[in-house]
Amino acid sequence: MRLCGLIFGLLVAELLASPAEARVICTTFADAHTAQILEEHGACDEEVTAASTFKIAISLMGFDAGILTDAHSPALPFREGYPDWRPEWRETTDPASWIKYSVVWYSQQVTQKLGEARFQDYVRAFHYGNEDISGDPGKHNGLTRAWLSSSLKISPHEQVAFIERLVNRQLPVSSHAVDMTSAITQIDVLDGWEVHGKTGSGWPVAPDGTRDEAHAYGWFVGWAIKGAQGIVFARLIQDERQEKEPAGSRARETLLDELPAFLQKFAR
Repeated sequence: MRLCGLIFGLLVAELLASPAEARVICTTFADAHTAQILEEHGACDEEVTAASTFKIAISLMGFDAGILTDAHSPALPFREGYPDWRPEWRETTDPASWIKYSVVWYSQQVTQKLGEARFQDYVRAFHYGNEDISGDPGKHNGLTRAWLSSSLKISPHEQVAFIERLVNRQLPVSSHAVDMTSAITQIDVLDGWEVHGKTGSGWPVAPDGTRDEAHAYGWFVGWAIKGAQGIVFARLIQDERQEKEPAGSRARETLLDELPAFLQKFAR
């Protein structure tokens, strides 16, 4: 009996220690300036929740509209009632820490200051995904919820097309908005390549509003610049079981592991 118990305990420990399991829905890399697909795997036209990758778009809107000033202004205090799922979200937050810690309530402060009409105008002008900011059915909460496992959906191909327009300054926003968004989304320098990106984690949602937390989506989208060269990329994964670490973080980790070899392969 003791032996059986020991074996059972070891099996449980092994299962608990096993690595996170997720399938890669799509990985796509493209030349930022020609839009040529350089490498691609998977189903890259599937639209799912934009999740926190939409913070790139909100940043452009906020800086263009003058709601955001620079990397450290405005610094907004946390208030009771704001989403506070992570300890970092309970702190005073500025644009740099907003992106770094993916603070949901800061995004909502920006979109509420934009107002529904201007918010919709930006989303349409950006041709962002399905452009649907209606939010949860019947709740009229699109201004603060549309991108959070709700109505606003985007595919990896659409993510890449949006980032290409950002890199090439083809979006209808100021140069300051592009410069500041680039500054607060930079995460690394790899052999002279400036790497920018944003994660996103969300869930499929049933018609009754129930979230399928066992099959979370994880995004990592961004771009890398070195001199005149530019590469844009998107990775979308979906979990096969409920995991502790956000799916977006794991999508970022795996893509960043592969990125140096890819950049070396396609560098001119």
